[in-house]
Amino acid sequence: MEPKRLISIIAGLAVMTAAPAWPAEDEPLGVSFDGLTLVEHADADVTYVLPEADFSIYNRFMILEPEVAFRRNWQRDVNRGVRSTAQRVTTQDMDRMKSQMSELFLEVFTQELKAGGFTIVEEPAEDVLILRPAIINLDVTAPNTTTANRSQTWVANAGSASLFIELYDSLTGQILARAVDSRSARTNAGFQWATSVSNRSEARNALQIWARTLVGSLNEVRHREPAAPASP
Repeated sequence: MEPKRLISIIAGLAVMTAAPAWPAEDEPLGVSFDGLTLVEHADADVTYVLPEADFSIYNRFMILEPEVAFRRNWQRDVNRGVRSTAQRVTTQDMDRMKSQMSELFLEVFTQELKAGGFTIVEEPAEDVLILRPAIINLDVTAPNTTTANRSQTWVANAGSASLFIELYDSLTGQILARAVDSRSARTNAGFQWATSVSNRSEARNALQIWARTLVGSLNEVRHREPAAPASP
């Protein structure tokens, strides 16, 4: 896809989702500002879906680059008590971790969507969904900085994060679904030494769970038998 065209799509989606996702005072409970309906007993913590959306027609995905945001005051909290300036988490460290998380997201979701029978494309079409993701409230318990002198840190789990995703029809720009789900890394019976390898492994595990949940939900709808017509 031409860069200008992709930028225009992203800009349009950003404008469409600038308002909060909770209903206004004059809107029905369980209905978002943009007409999505809250789904009860969904796999994600919070899921909104457009009532008339037909997900069975979509076989392909365009995946936008995810935004990544740390938990508020995360850098301050991690650096509290760290005496050596060389061992503190810097803004450059955070930018590097954001970039790595974004790349890992694209890698994992591309793999899992393909494994689930979907194709990844770069052009809009009638059967293409746009996936707009964000990793928010990222909380890495023991980040590895670029310094070689950082002391070993033993942790019970690697941290936590929340996934925010929105699905759009690629031709019309109509939002079809929105979901938020929070997940913590697996808690160990004992403690483990936190490294860049262990942190990446835990992040991959969480992303795989999210991706497989999305694939499972969509395939359930795509392969569902149509309802029989009501008897006259």
